[in-house]
Amino acid sequence: MRLDKLAITAQEAFQNAMSIAGDADTASVDSIHLLKALLDSNENNLSAIIKRVGADPTQLKVNVNKAIDNGAKVTGGVMGMPLPTQNLMAVIDNAVKIAEKMGDSYATSEHLLIALAEDKGQAGKILNMAGVTRKTVEEAYDNLRGDSRVTDQTTKLELDALNTYGQNLTQMAREGKLDPVIGRSEEIRRTIQVLSRRTKNNPVLIGEPGVGKTAIVEGLAQRIVAGDVPTSLKDRDLIALDLGQMVAGAKYRGEFEDRLKAVLNEVKQSDGRIILFIDELHTIVGAGSTGDSSMDAGNMLKPALARGELHAIGATTLDEYRKYIEKDAALERRFQTVIVGEPSVEDTIAILRGLKEKYEIHHGVRITDSAIVSAAELSNRYISDRFLPDKAIDLMDEAASRLRIEIDSMPQEIDQAERKYTQMQIEEQALMKEDDEPSKQRLEELRGQMATAKEWLDARKAEWRNEKDVIESVQRLKAEIDAAHVEEEQATREGDLSRASEIRYARIPELQRQLAEAEEAVNAKQGDGAILKEEVSEEEIAEVVSSWTGIPVSKMMQGELAKLVDLEAKLHERVVGQDEAVSAVAGAIRRNRAGLSDPDRPIGSFLFLGPTGVGKTELAKALAEYLFDTERAMVRIDMSEYMEKFSVQRLIGAPPGYVGYDEGGQLTEAVRRRPYTVILLDEIEKAHPDVFNILLQVLDDGRLTDGQGRVVNFKNAIIIMTSNVGSQSIRDYGTQRQQQQQSGNMMEDMMSGDIEKLAQSMADLQTKVNDALRNTFRPEFLNRIDEIITFNALTSKEIEPIVGLQIKDVQKRLAERRIDLVVSPAAVEQLAIDGYDPVFGARPLKRLIQREVVDRVANEMVAGHIMEGATVVIDSDILEGYSCTVENPVA
Repeated sequence: MRLDKLAITAQEAFQNAMSIAGDADTASVDSIHLLKALLDSNENNLSAIIKRVGADPTQLKVNVNKAIDNGAKVTGGVMGMPLPTQNLMAVIDNAVKIAEKMGDSYATSEHLLIALAEDKGQAGKILNMAGVTRKTVEEAYDNLRGDSRVTDQTTKLELDALNTYGQNLTQMAREGKLDPVIGRSEEIRRTIQVLSRRTKNNPVLIGEPGVGKTAIVEGLAQRIVAGDVPTSLKDRDLIALDLGQMVAGAKYRGEFEDRLKAVLNEVKQSDGRIILFIDELHTIVGAGSTGDSSMDAGNMLKPALARGELHAIGATTLDEYRKYIEKDAALERRFQTVIVGEPSVEDTIAILRGLKEKYEIHHGVRITDSAIVSAAELSNRYISDRFLPDKAIDLMDEAASRLRIEIDSMPQEIDQAERKYTQMQIEEQALMKEDDEPSKQRLEELRGQMATAKEWLDARKAEWRNEKDVIESVQRLKAEIDAAHVEEEQATREGDLSRASEIRYARIPELQRQLAEAEEAVNAKQGDGAILKEEVSEEEIAEVVSSWTGIPVSKMMQGELAKLVDLEAKLHERVVGQDEAVSAVAGAIRRNRAGLSDPDRPIGSFLFLGPTGVGKTELAKALAEYLFDTERAMVRIDMSEYMEKFSVQRLIGAPPGYVGYDEGGQLTEAVRRRPYTVILLDEIEKAHPDVFNILLQVLDDGRLTDGQGRVVNFKNAIIIMTSNVGSQSIRDYGTQRQQQQQSGNMMEDMMSGDIEKLAQSMADLQTKVNDALRNTFRPEFLNRIDEIITFNALTSKEIEPIVGLQIKDVQKRLAERRIDLVVSPAAVEQLAIDGYDPVFGARPLKRLIQREVVDRVANEMVAGHIMEGATVVIDSDILEGYSCTVENPVA
């Protein structure tokens, strides 16, 4: 037995055969154990040879396992190890002779298979019964390996490399496994034109991710199968090469090169019949190279491309083509670019209509046409960082997936009823242990309730299962019709017209009749009493968009309509005395939710002017709280931090080459992650003038390009800017209003002729504010803002409601400690008088409340005078000032 003439793979197979024999409790290792070791190794070469001769490797494994299981179980051998039989030694010697005869220096696993095929033992019988003979295996091996020879023990020939590292798209098209390709006729025609050229006939499809580059190649494969191509491309095989799989597991130096060389040899031997498709073409640059070698897949492909031996189609994105392929001019000139643009919304709708049936079959639900239109339109409007049709297909897919999960899961009402019934059973067991009369009465009452609940539960469960069965029957029938269409096309291609006509005119109509009946049954069950919903509508699409982006695009419920009508009142709960500002913001929100706002601009852009402490920032916080239930949800940027010219980069991110380039901008990243948001640019006049330049495109087009070149969508944001420009003029006007209020009834003054003075002073104020704005901001910036709103200086009458709002905050904090705070009307009035400051607005009031209310309560708490459940009363007296009284609960 010449083990030294076995290649490494053959030696490993022999060792594994000994282990298999040991595990099977046999005294000797025979050819059947060696055959099992070869089949279990899952070597691609052996599988390719066995398939080439028409046998099934999986069935061979089953037969070999049966033979070993039925063999004699006898222990023995030296040191408990089984010994090789004379038959096995003869097989190995024969394999070495076969290798020498075929011009190989060492016997590999393939030579062992040839030797086993003429074995007189069990292995040979099993192989021969499956049609695997020495002659057929030798022929298959010779055809697959070509001129390659085994020269050393580590040599591993790559046979049938295309099947191993590629996927035959034309075969998948024949089997109906590819999705239909709608549209893209121009791009497919252009690809065919390039493929039909005499030189440089290698097209590369370039386009953004998700626009359909791979789909174009699949469309070409379908056309080849249908014969809808020029004569030069008929009967071609389009094979998608998987470079990742080719690199994976190549642990020895040169192993990757051997694999790629084997692929190129097969393509060369096909005489132009094979066209390779390399998705993510840029990955060939650097693929398989080691640190000290410049040899990679790209450099290995160049000679084959130059000689015209390799016909290839590539696909990559614009950025990656520029970054990797264009840098290598020798590689770039071998390919001819075909630009693939993003389809329009109308084209996307057509694509979705073509794909609808495939998704309906997969998910077992129906997809309405309105859902398809919504998927295209909503994805185009609200998902700006991805491309059509990919994002629209994903929307439709996820909406159908959500509905399918609801069908498969137990409905909520049944689940809740089942939990309640389980609780009743637990209570019943507990009551059965009691002997008193009330327990017995309760047990009797409970059993009556349980009987009713069980009856309802069983009825609803039966109804749910019935609805589910009908929906699943629709899914099954659709899948059968789809399979029948594929079978009909295959029969037509093979020339079996009788089978094709039988399928078309008998089987398919019968299945369609059954489907119509099943769909009618589903429609009959749909309605108010239906438990399950099996139809994807535009509402489901809108819900998916909302979950992805946070933008409320679903239909408004009655509760939300009422909230929007009363939005001003809601905002006035936090902002006092600024009617114009509140109305402007509320109007923008209503326009947006009604779907009437300009889709190419932000929801609203406002510039709030006014002195400090009048509610500019508070209104932005109130709006964020209304929209997102928390004021922290807004993006707040203090523009005083952007006074230097270089600080502009912090908003949009540093350009390439600078530190922090990967981190993104403070503004752009926040909006990219959460497109529907309130952006507060506080005290904007303090920012450097260059900041206003980048805001121009945000205010006008609702878009901003960050430091990495990504376009960020601001079309679903509300932009609020605050400024103190003209605040002195506003304070002067406020002082005038305050004097009028103090001098008597304002309406009486107006009736007596002062209305003209008031109107004149308001006009003067607006003129002064406008002059101040023009002196501070450029006209092109001011012209892009939706509304410039002047916040009035607060009067003493408007301070009193603010006292109530601030006291509410203190009461809320104390309520958490179970302490009740009561502030008397006299104290509220006095706080309003003491806290009023026409210059600083409401901010001094906050400090006053902290000093006179919060500090007094804190002192009493620290002193231990306030118990849990106590009532603290804050009062005010003209002589004694503010006082704090504690009323503890009676023990």
